[in-house]
Amino acid sequence: MSNDTHRTDTPGISTRRKFLGMAGMLGAGAVLSGCTSVIATQPGKVNLDAAIFNFALNLEYLEAAFYLAAVGRLGELDAVGGSSARVTLPAGFTGATNGVGISGLSANVRAMAEEIADDELAHVKVIRATLKGAAVAQPQLDLGPAFDAAGQAASGGAIKGFNPYANELFFLHGAFIFEDVGVTAYKGAARLLVDDKAGGNLENAAGILAAEAYHAGAVRTLLYQRRAEVAAAGLTVEQIVQAISNLRDSVDGSDDRDQGLTANAQNPGVLTRHANIVPTDAGGVAFSRTPRQVGNIVFLAPGATKGGFFPGGLTDDGNLAKLLAL
Repeated sequence: MSNDTHRTDTPGISTRRKFLGMAGMLGAGAVLSGCTSVIATQPGKVNLDAAIFNFALNLEYLEAAFYLAAVGRLGELDAVGGSSARVTLPAGFTGATNGVGISGLSANVRAMAEEIADDELAHVKVIRATLKGAAVAQPQLDLGPAFDAAGQAASGGAIKGFNPYANELFFLHGAFIFEDVGVTAYKGAARLLVDDKAGGNLENAAGILAAEAYHAGAVRTLLYQRRAEVAAAGLTVEQIVQAISNLRDSVDGSDDRDQGLTANAQNPGVLTRHANIVPTDAGGVAFSRTPRQVGNIVFLAPGATKGGFFPGGLTDDGNLAKLLAL
């Protein structure tokens, strides 16, 4: 479990975090007309706009597919340039395209999942419209065996066959894996933006950041409310969420930045609050990840370029290596 003493930023990774901040901002859908020249107009900046947009687009394909399948609307991915045929689902899950989705979702969770699915679908549309002919195609996405692998890795093999579409609680755990990664990507974006006029890039990015944070906060809140329930393999919801957090931490770098549902479960006395709905540093500021750190999480291995949720890797526009090296 992270604590306030090692959730602060370190200078050695500031440059990489800046690039992730931009990638995260774009990946969340803040790809608005006129914003593609931000990097190019700054002297000394290498124009990696298209590369950053395409890195973000790969991630948005993944999130859109995850939520659309959960509510039975995976086929809608095809209409915006994605490919439902390139999504591997858990064996036996038949509700991804028939409007049913996950059987047994409560009305409140279903409504939340529908809203997030709409948002992620919109992000794919906006980024592809901005990139036009330069947009990369959707890569193969794994929403089946990859979750099983993540579950086993997080639990030391105790949880086998994890399926985020099996029930409502498992869906929330699956959403937790993705949502925090997207939110932490935003933190570095503001310092890069130069268009701070009313209605400009900074204002729009702040609005998109707030929307994505609402998603993550909603998922964390629902999990926190059920934290004492035994979810799988004798482990409570809180223990499983912490295990997921620890797994992300184990692959995204040498520090301990990720956080579970309770801030002081493993470090008594470090923090006094009991809930940790918003993962922040001591100043209440969200942390960030670099493209490489994001890759480590979605590939489920440090330094990897494929595997996990992207079994064949991201669709590369020729500049992916540059981004992952930053």
